[in-house]
Amino acid sequence: MTAIFNIPDMTCGHCEQSVRGALGEALPGASVTVDLVSKRVTVEGDAAVAEEAIREAGYSPERVGA
Repeated sequence: MTAIFNIPDMTCGHCEQSVRGALGEALPGASVTVDLVSKRVTVEGDAAVAEEAIREAGYSPERVGA
């Protein structure tokens, strides 16, 4: 399953790394694509788990198409 999130408060490279790290811990081996300019993250795996991981990292994900 592919989940896409807008993360408006992801504003810099450190934010990007935090989100990637959180997703890597929550969904080991999942494919994660981050576009910092558009503030969009695409992740392969359980959308609910991904969303919770991003929230726990301190960000406010908005699911696209949900």
